[in-house]
Amino acid sequence: MFRSFLRPGRLLTAAIALAAAFGAVHASAAAMAYVPNQRSGTISIIDTGSDEVVRTLSAQGQLGKRLQQVALDPSGKTLFVIDAAHNALVALDIASDSVRTRVPIEEDAEGVTVSPDGASLAVCVEGSQHILLVDAATLKIRADVATQGRNPEHCVFSPDGKWLLTSNEASSDLDVIDVAAGRSVAVIKTSGHPRGMAFLPKTSRLYVAQETANVVDVIDLASRSKTGSIATGLRTAGLTVSADGAFVYASNGGAGSVSVIDVAKGESVAEIKVGERPWNPALTPDGRKLYVANGRSNSVSVIDTATRKKIKDIAVGELPWGVVIGK
Repeated sequence: MFRSFLRPGRLLTAAIALAAAFGAVHASAAAMAYVPNQRSGTISIIDTGSDEVVRTLSAQGQLGKRLQQVALDPSGKTLFVIDAAHNALVALDIASDSVRTRVPIEEDAEGVTVSPDGASLAVCVEGSQHILLVDAATLKIRADVATQGRNPEHCVFSPDGKWLLTSNEASSDLDVIDVAAGRSVAVIKTSGHPRGMAFLPKTSRLYVAQETANVVDVIDLASRSKTGSIATGLRTAGLTVSADGAFVYASNGGAGSVSVIDVAKGESVAEIKVGERPWNPALTPDGRKLYVANGRSNSVSVIDTATRKKIKDIAVGELPWGVVIGK
């Protein structure tokens, strides 16, 4: 039979210390949110446990002051950054805040995303109507794919990784790219000025923010067609989807708000005020908090998804582009 050799008072003290240590470990395990600040040439790192900026990356000043989208590798050690000032794709080592690799790309690239298996990157080169498919390990370009639409801004892989969709701002459509073949095989018309996109997990259903139409389009990839549109706020720009596929969150740049779309109902059920010109949002892995970059407020708003209320604004750098959160 086990007996404690600590006196009651010491036992209580030890228990409190153990609980505190467990709490510290648990807090340190919170996911990190990465926020590229376009005009500052920096990336703010927010601890989603404390909702504080804990580090600011700049690669010792080597990142140009025109940062676009960032993507995180599955290991959580590397950020892939579009440095539009230097026309480069940068692999940034997070721990050392140093450039691991810099790959020249063409002018006016904006979007970068990682494939579901982490093996490939897709870079949207908006200014010249094409997509670069890049090996994530070596950063060697393995395919250069011309889009049929004009000004591809965002790219998103299908959940199975077989397809890549691009949102083409100037032609109000989406390219469907066969990843293995390295070519565009179809175009899907949308409601007007598509921007952010997100798939429902493990499905062929895609949601697309439509900035001039003030809606979110619902796209069926299997039939390559738009199946509906959901009214949102003014100038809808960014999207993210909950891990259980129950809700879509759409940032409305003109309204300074986030629309909450109930997937089962097929309609917006709430609108939450945030900062000015909210762009690309992201959810914590547990889905409890939503982070939204406010481009003109130089802040990130934190939303409690259960209460659907903003709980904090976090100051970051100048003109934050969006938020990416590690898993």
